[in-house]
Amino acid sequence: MISGLWNGVSGLNTFERALTTQSNNVTNSNTIAHKTDVISFEDMMYQSRYGKGVNVQAVEKNFSQGSVKITNNPLDVAIEGSGFFVVLDTNDDKTYYSRAGNLKMGTDGTLETIDGHKILGSSSTISNITSSDDTTQFNSNYTKSIASELISGTTYDQSINAKSTNYNQTAVDSGVSGSDFKTAGGKVSNINVLIADYNEKLKLYSANPVIPGTSSTSQVNQIDFSDFATQIQDDGSFIEVYVEGDLIRQYFDTDQQTTMNKFADKLSVLKGIDGSVDSNGLLSITTLIPGKDVRITSPAINNRGYGIYESTKPVLGSGQAMVNSSRDALKTALENADAKFLEMTNFIPYADNNLSSIGQMQLKLDSLNISENVFGTLSVENGLIYAKDDNNTFLIGRIETVNFPNPDSLVPQGSTLYSIGSDTGTPQNANSLNKITGGAIELSNTNLSDDLVDLMVYQRAYQSSSKSITTADEFLKTAIELKK
Repeated sequence: MISGLWNGVSGLNTFERALTTQSNNVTNSNTIAHKTDVISFEDMMYQSRYGKGVNVQAVEKNFSQGSVKITNNPLDVAIEGSGFFVVLDTNDDKTYYSRAGNLKMGTDGTLETIDGHKILGSSSTISNITSSDDTTQFNSNYTKSIASELISGTTYDQSINAKSTNYNQTAVDSGVSGSDFKTAGGKVSNINVLIADYNEKLKLYSANPVIPGTSSTSQVNQIDFSDFATQIQDDGSFIEVYVEGDLIRQYFDTDQQTTMNKFADKLSVLKGIDGSVDSNGLLSITTLIPGKDVRITSPAINNRGYGIYESTKPVLGSGQAMVNSSRDALKTALENADAKFLEMTNFIPYADNNLSSIGQMQLKLDSLNISENVFGTLSVENGLIYAKDDNNTFLIGRIETVNFPNPDSLVPQGSTLYSIGSDTGTPQNANSLNKITGGAIELSNTNLSDDLVDLMVYQRAYQSSSKSITTADEFLKTAIELKK
């Protein structure tokens, strides 16, 4: 009978803790990324095969996936799969782990939890600057957005962005007739076709991000009109060639050399073409777009045909070197129009398995030496943090996640934070185990239906334990009365 009393007391103690656990689950049903506590029980020692009560065996977290809710807040993120965010409490310099992704930008520009703890990850570095001068960040002078491409390689992520000053305003006629002559309009036209080529090459590189790749070469055709002085004699004389099926013809003008010079100038007016001729009548037709094959056919003076010598064959190239060839051609064209060019590459290598290089992530563009503008429009896609400034999108960071050999032994610390327990194991890179969805949060995985049923079960168990105590007490009273 005394054992019955103690069995009942153990039930009261145990189911009081069970009620506490389940009520905590219910009250946190709307807590972001809350993980349900699961309580399990064990019987206590036995004596002569009679049990001596019940005890709580363990209270563990159920880390099953919670539902994902779209919020459209730019810095909200949800982990879909296994893993935890790495959180630094700067007050005690301790590292914690969390699934709660309702994040914000702190006053110092770093990525933080809603409680002000730092989210750790990989920050981008500026791996390459190509500039017309010593400018190393975008400023208000760079008003023309040239290109913006996001690239994911096998071991890295990067963004390539390029801008220029206003070449429409600075382009003027230059050069000498017959040699490097360009009108302002011709310069602008060449820049526009080279911008289109640069963007096309970036997309090719993005589809097959090979480093370093092979460089492109530009086509150069030469035609020997060395007898032009005797062939071009009067107003009826002409010189011609077909470029991509279009006839380019120049009639006699003033004298033979002037005629040849103006013929070269007509070629230079074509988009993406430079024409020049020397005093010996050697005409050079250069394609400005690296790797482009331009069809040059049927050169003639007064219907007398001439041969074409392709001194440099076009080679498309591949990978980053191909992009660099296109970029350099564009940069030259912009500088010929007295404009400035700036290209910036932001680079993040994949983190190692131990995440040894992660740290706080800065979100302000000026602090990152990207732009004189402080703030960009932030977004997160699959863990990558982007900042958009006008029409350019910059890769500025990657939110890293970790997992553990035994995550069930993580110790809850409140505020949706966990610390490492004695059996948790060493944190390891978990990026391959999950997907990080931007503009969304993970909800609590509490199942209210199950929890409310469990509450009623534990309530009845508590009442039954109480009843067993009163019943044992009645038995004890009866035994005492018998003794009297």
